[in-house]
Amino acid sequence: MIAAILGQYFRAKGLTTHCIDTDPVNQTLTQYKALRAEHLKLMTDARIDARIFDQLMERILTEQAVFVVDNGASTFIPLWHYVVENGAIQTLESHGRRVFVHSVITGGQAMLDTLSGFNDLAAATPAQNLVVWLNEYFGPIEMNGKKFSDMKVFAQHQTRIRGVVSVPRRSADTFGRDLEQMLGAKQTFEEAIRGRDFSIMGRQRLELVRRDLFQQLDATAFFQEHVVP
Repeated sequence: MIAAILGQYFRAKGLTTHCIDTDPVNQTLTQYKALRAEHLKLMTDARIDARIFDQLMERILTEQAVFVVDNGASTFIPLWHYVVENGAIQTLESHGRRVFVHSVITGGQAMLDTLSGFNDLAAATPAQNLVVWLNEYFGPIEMNGKKFSDMKVFAQHQTRIRGVVSVPRRSADTFGRDLEQMLGAKQTFEEAIRGRDFSIMGRQRLELVRRDLFQQLDATAFFQEHVVP
C-alpha cells in the first residue's frame, strides 16, 4: 500500500516514476495496473541475486526517473543489509541519486515486530534518510501509554528520521469501507475518485485521505531531493 501511495505521489508531482515490486511472496504492487509496476525477482533460494541487483542499480544510476522499490516484510532486512554491505547508497549518492527508505510501523499484534524491524533498519542506515509510516489500521501505536515519538526507539534513531507520515484509523463504516474497496480493487486514488465505483461522498472521502497523505509527504521535504537535475 505504501509503495502504491508513493508511486501515485511522485506521478502527481509530474515525475517519471518506475515502480518495482521485488516481494518474493506477494506481488501486490504489480496488481495496480495504472502504476505499470514491474516484478523483479531479487531473491533466489533465500539469497539476493547479485546479477539482478546489479541490473537494478544500473537502471537507477542511468535513467532519469524516480524509482519506488517495494520489498516484502520477510526479506526487507536481508536486502537492506546487502545494500549496506555493498555500499549501494554511497554509490547512488556519489552519482547524484538520493535514497530514502520508508519503514512501516503498524498497530495491533504486529507492532512489536515492526518496531524491531525499524530499529534494525535505523541502526544500519548511514544518514537521515528514513521516512516512518505509522499505520494505525489494526490499532493504536502505543506502548505503556507512550506514543511512537515518546518511545526509546524513536529517541535512539531520531537523527536518522527524515519525517513521519501517520495513517490514522478512520471510521470503519465510511472511510474504512471506501479504502478497503479501493485497495481491494487495486485502484489508485485517481481511478477511484474519477470513476463510478464509489458514491459522491465516497469519492470525497477518498480525496480527503489522498490530500492528507500527500500533504504529510510534502512536509517531509524529501520530494525536492528526488528531483534529478
